[in-house]
Amino acid sequence: MSDQPTHKYDDIINLPCPTSARHPRMALYDRAAQFSPFAALTGHEAAMQETARLTAAPPELNEDTLADLDSKLQLLQHLLQSAGQTDTAITYFQPDEHKEGGCYLHHSGRIKKIDQYRRLLIFADGAAIKINSITEIHIGQQE
Repeated sequence: MSDQPTHKYDDIINLPCPTSARHPRMALYDRAAQFSPFAALTGHEAAMQETARLTAAPPELNEDTLADLDSKLQLLQHLLQSAGQTDTAITYFQPDEHKEGGCYLHHSGRIKKIDQYRRLLIFADGAAIKINSITEIHIGQQE
């Protein structure tokens, strides 16, 4: 017996690596991709972000605020009939499409038309805001 210890694979450790005559050798990048981690919970991160996203509660307007908004809408209607268009800034509530609540948005510009049938304020830039969602109106040319 020899003095050197024997190991389990000593007989094959120095043999050349086998290669296939039929299949080309796989690129190192492709070989590494076999062992890369995969996303077992696809969409989980997006769901967590959606849950963490904050929304505001819808407004509860009192009678005084509703009366004030109504008088400003009437003034806007009068200004539109006399001047054609008027500068206005609107704050309104937009419900969230995916969860309860929503957000308050601001839009300013020239009001082109008040559509009483569809209950919309239509701006010259094409924006349309539901009258029932309005929480605040600031008229630029108020007299």
